Amino acid sequence: MARVDQTPDDHDPIALARRNWEDAGWGGAVADGMEAVTSVMRAHQIMLARVEQELKPFGLSFSRFELLRLLAFTRHGALPISKASDRLQVHVSSATHAVGRLVDAGLVRREPHPTDGRTTLVAITEEGRELVEKATVAINVVFADLGLARDESRALVSAIRSLRRDHGDF
Repeated sequence: MARVDQTPDDHDPIALARRNWEDAGWGGAVADGMEAVTSVMRAHQIMLARVEQELKPFGLSFSRFELLRLLAFTRHGALPISKASDRLQVHVSSATHAVGRLVDAGLVRREPHPTDGRTTLVAITEEGRELVEKATVAINVVFADLGLARDESRALVSAIRSLRRDHGDF
């Protein structure tokens, strides 16, 4: 549901925080930066809550969904845990924790690497494939309607991509 651009009002806590920053003498770039950081953090909370709500019936968190979706996209349905953590941009310990939870649920299994005895693969099970396909249909409802017009969504991605690139994220 796209909304018409609205100006901040007295009901917006972030706009009020900006005014406090300015009143304290921290205007200009500092107030802009505070407002941007606070807005992104709040948007993250809103988006994550919507995603988690859609995934709850499937017993998945967003991080476990992402891992299952990544594995389902791969040619053989399996990746080394280290490669999965790199692609998901999370610490290997976070990926290992998610793998453990998915193994317990029967959605993935650990397998020895066929040519490198030091490496463990994480492989999606048939049950994992079925679940992630159903969960993807549900989560695509959120992705299709962020509450932004399509051009706003693209502009947001472009701005965040610039920030990520300028901070060495890729």
